[in-house]
Amino acid sequence: MKSKPILTGRNHLCGFEWWNKDPCGLCCVVLTWMLLFYGQFCVFTVMLVALEEYPIHQITNFIVFQFLWFMALISHLKTMLTNPGTVPKGTLDEHVKMLEFEKGEVFLKCTKCSCVRPERAHHCRICDSCIKRMDHHCPWVNNCVGEGNQKYFILFTMYISLVSFHSLYWTVWQFVLCVNDNWKGCSMFSPPATTIVIVFLLFEAILFAIFTCVMFGTQISSICSDQTGIESLKNEKGKGTDSWKNLQVVFGGPFSIKWFNPLVAPFITERAFEFSV
Repeated sequence: MKSKPILTGRNHLCGFEWWNKDPCGLCCVVLTWMLLFYGQFCVFTVMLVALEEYPIHQITNFIVFQFLWFMALISHLKTMLTNPGTVPKGTLDEHVKMLEFEKGEVFLKCTKCSCVRPERAHHCRICDSCIKRMDHHCPWVNNCVGEGNQKYFILFTMYISLVSFHSLYWTVWQFVLCVNDNWKGCSMFSPPATTIVIVFLLFEAILFAIFTCVMFGTQISSICSDQTGIESLKNEKGKGTDSWKNLQVVFGGPFSIKWFNPLVAPFITERAFEFSV
């Protein structure tokens, strides 16, 4: 029997209206954007200076970098500005209590949201909502990672990892070029300033390549085992369904290029607000 959800608060919001005002999350988002745009700063002030000398190499790397960078930024925005799968508030009414009495069973409830809480949903105090299949709350995207936006979060970690590895290669190549040319004509800055810029970019690339690789692997593993991050902490086992089918559910259908496109919404978001009682 269907219970018609009552949309209150932020249950129905997506896009820029879906914006958490958590100070920690907002600081992490700004820091993420600063680090992303620092990569662009390095590309245009250091990497492309040797364009005339090595045109094919530099243009190829520029195109690869811009593609991965753009996909990482879009994935981050989609993760941050997409409803992760909130459960409608205000569904805990007399109708539900009557159903409990008639069926002789007790539904899962959240008194903070005053709602009937679906199985595997958890309450997030930062988002102030119950999130379907909530994995964790990530301050770097200032949002929960749940049923509605997990695809975007996985793509974010994947593209950040790829652009970090690419930056690592390109930065080492540029550093070797600068050393061989005695730091002449390899940057818009003086040798000491160029060294600082390159070293910081190297440190950023190594740090985020490792961090996002681990996060990406953790996410894929949790999907294949059908166990969210919260369930793993609570030592709750998943349903043990087929790993490939689990991936198809998260990414929105059979394997295709759409899996890797953050501009294509997974099918699951179209039914993110439906639940049965």
